Amino acid sequence: MKTTIPLLTPYKMGQFALSHRVVLAPLTRQRAYGGVPQPHAAVYYAQRASPGGFLISEGTRIAAAARQEEEHESSSSFKDVPGIWAHEQVEAWRPVVDAVHAKGAVFFCQLWHVAADVVQQRQQQVSPQMSFDGRREELSSPRRVATQDAPNVVDGFRRAARNAIDAGFDGVEILGANGYFVDNVGQGVNGIESRCRFAMEVVDAVAREVGGHRVGVRLDQFDATADEHALALHVVSRLSDRGVLYCHMIEPRVDGRRRVSRRLLPFREAFGGTFITSGGYGRDEGDAAVGEGYGDLVAYGRLFLANPDLPRRFELGAPLNECDAATFYGAGAADPAVGYTDYPFLD
Repeated sequence: MKTTIPLLTPYKMGQFALSHRVVLAPLTRQRAYGGVPQPHAAVYYAQRASPGGFLISEGTRIAAAARQEEEHESSSSFKDVPGIWAHEQVEAWRPVVDAVHAKGAVFFCQLWHVAADVVQQRQQQVSPQMSFDGRREELSSPRRVATQDAPNVVDGFRRAARNAIDAGFDGVEILGANGYFVDNVGQGVNGIESRCRFAMEVVDAVAREVGGHRVGVRLDQFDATADEHALALHVVSRLSDRGVLYCHMIEPRVDGRRRVSRRLLPFREAFGGTFITSGGYGRDEGDAAVGEGYGDLVAYGRLFLANPDLPRRFELGAPLNECDAATFYGAGAADPAVGYTDYPFLD
């Protein structure tokens, strides 16, 4: 009798019928020259697509960089990150999305906002860059959005969401983080509702534009304080009321190490929709999470990066390719395919 593998069981996520629970996590790869997705992105994502699979794009910028940021961008971690604010970018995303859909997979675009100023000669992100199973990149700390800037940022998310749907994406994932998304705008704001207002304004604007059934939210508990944890929990409890499709969360560090700690359980219990967990998972940990009801879906970063046929390998218990950290980011690389589309398939 064949043993059931929880990760490979079907799941209905809103209107989307998924054939398995293995999700491609959003991974910054820095191969979108000039902020425009390239043909090799269609190959990369299609390689990791499968019938009934679910993919989340790399963090995609909702607005152009300010002049100060452009002056420093050639040496920054923002170089060659795709955007979706301009017509050219929307058109460039279409064949990428089409390639994923041709494989029968569901594809969401992760929306990401970058601060417009440069502080101490390093870009500060309004949302910190996350990649490869939730490991934080070595960047300056995120800053809060100034009160006067908040309406423009909210509208930027709204417009980007519309552009993503116009490009063919099935939905969008809002990239949020403690200290920015969950802690409102400016300084000196008191009260849990006030401190979460900005997050709710972004979610509401995006949900009104494209429908809550097409919206996911990713929150970061990577190294949250107790206060940030409480704020994020309040936000998660409010997402269900707004009809948000899914909540995607990264496991927190325990004793400075990445491991599956089950500390996301309060968030799982507070959210009524699909719950996606990520960070440090292998097949066994993913099976346990799904089998125990800790998560509905499990997002994989490094493992999916190095194994384009990861669900198949999980099914067969096959060996996994090792990832090459030197090729994670492609900014300035002579050949964008290296470490991107050249990882071997099982057969």
